[in-house]
Amino acid sequence: MKACLLKETNERVAILADPNFDCLATGTTAGLLICGDPALAIADKDLNTQVLALIAKLGDDEAQGAFSDYARWTRTRDRKCKLADKDNVPLAELAPFEGCLAGELARKTTEIAAAKGDPKKVFGRAQSSPLPDADAVDLCVAQIHAANACGNFLRVSRIIQIDTEVSERDALVTAEVEMKVLSPFAVCSPIASTCTGTCWDVGSGQARPTPRSRESLPISHRLRIEKSFAFHKADGGNWQCTTKALQPIELGVALSGP
Repeated sequence: MKACLLKETNERVAILADPNFDCLATGTTAGLLICGDPALAIADKDLNTQVLALIAKLGDDEAQGAFSDYARWTRTRDRKCKLADKDNVPLAELAPFEGCLAGELARKTTEIAAAKGDPKKVFGRAQSSPLPDADAVDLCVAQIHAANACGNFLRVSRIIQIDTEVSERDALVTAEVEMKVLSPFAVCSPIASTCTGTCWDVGSGQARPTPRSRESLPISHRLRIEKSFAFHKADGGNWQCTTKALQPIELGVALSGP
């Protein structure tokens, strides 16, 4: 028992001492849980190492898409583990969700191992979704962002499903999409319009036209938009997004801070 405790402690210290590892930087509930549990932290670090090794085999454009795929998987994982909307829940009350996180990390690690070093068996495959839900919206937003090179300026941090209307062949999913600014861009510009769906007023935090403003949205600003996304059921049974642009949106708010 003593040897096991010493081994766990040494592994945890090594993780925390690694300058490339900072799961708190994710700013998510799942990140806090992972940081607080040595076993989860080790599993997450091992998975990230394997993912980076796969992505390193791709060209620049494909690599950017692969990073987007992996980020989308982490958001899907958090939604599956019911952690996407638990920002203000005390960590002590989140212990029941640790098992789900551990299971998802293990499944993804197994998928990476089964690829046998071929990144194309892991990344760039999803073009449609089995259900018209938050995961489908996540893929839709990723496709819109990829088409407009938004990844240089914004990262989607989470997507929360609000409402769904489904018929036999068509569906409309209303969702809240939260994005974090990675690189400054003008509050009313082509980037703002195509990548966030609107112009912004930094002073009020509202989504509104400010055509003569010279302000820029600073790094780490969070933008939340509410939008309805349209889907059509293909012959194979999966749902394909037919919304090709984020503009217009139904609601938007800009928040400062991480």
